[in-house]
Amino acid sequence: MSTIALQTLPGGRDAAKRLAGRLGLSCSEIAVHRFPDGELRIAVAPAADTTLLYAPLDQPNDKLIALLFAAEALRRGGAKRLVLVAPYLSYMRQDAAFHAGEAISQRAMGDLLARTVDRIVTVDAHLHRTPDIRSVFPGIEAENLSAMPAIASALATGGIDPTTVVIGPDMESEPWVNDIARRLRLQHTVAKKTRHGDRSVSIGFADPGLLSGRPALLVDDIVSSGTTLIAAAKALTTMGASTVDAVVTHALFPPAMIPAFTEAGIRSIRSTDSVPHPTNAIALDASLAAALRSELPTTQLPETIP
Repeated sequence: MSTIALQTLPGGRDAAKRLAGRLGLSCSEIAVHRFPDGELRIAVAPAADTTLLYAPLDQPNDKLIALLFAAEALRRGGAKRLVLVAPYLSYMRQDAAFHAGEAISQRAMGDLLARTVDRIVTVDAHLHRTPDIRSVFPGIEAENLSAMPAIASALATGGIDPTTVVIGPDMESEPWVNDIARRLRLQHTVAKKTRHGDRSVSIGFADPGLLSGRPALLVDDIVSSGTTLIAAAKALTTMGASTVDAVVTHALFPPAMIPAFTEAGIRSIRSTDSVPHPTNAIALDASLAAALRSELPTTQLPETIP
């Protein structure tokens, strides 16, 4: 009978254990040792026929090397199938050379991972100009799940004012904003963002009167520098929003920035557990487990995944 197990890079341990529990699998942590010169030594648990590799790829450079080494050890140890579960997938935003001499990181990363694993499962990958994630990873299976069902469920469970307006801070956020608003039966709108640099943006809205006296819920896929979120919150406060809350899939910003969000008028900011972060409030294990059930032998399928 074929075997299946989950192994995780150290940073994803808690979320990986929740996912393994839903799937009825063992969960082992990959050992990572750093030598004084910065090189890494990786040790994995015994390989199963199918091994799920759980790896949130924020702060990605060392993690990608660790993942590559882990895959080598698992293949050599007998793994026939490797499935990368990367709730956050790095290096997807640079999908074109915007200036002469720039590397296209999405293409390079796609080629590397396609040679390393057999399937990739991720969440809300930054693919704004790439319509299908399968084109990023030639020759292997790849799925880009949405965090919006989990986010909408969490918001509905916690209770949300029916007069809330769901806000997208830029046009790229429109798919997520539209999805959340539809699921929660709320109005929504998307801001026009003008970027002046990595840390300088301006935000405007077509209907400034829409938010007067109403709660605003900012929704975005990635918050990294935080400048867009801060500019949007200030604009919403100026427009008369009664409260401003934010929810994001991938919280990549330093935790030390949270006071700056509060100062900008954001009452609360919640994120999924795609990467470990103090703002984590929404678990993705149910969505990931549903996508990964196809990997389980039929004799090992749980009756239900709550």
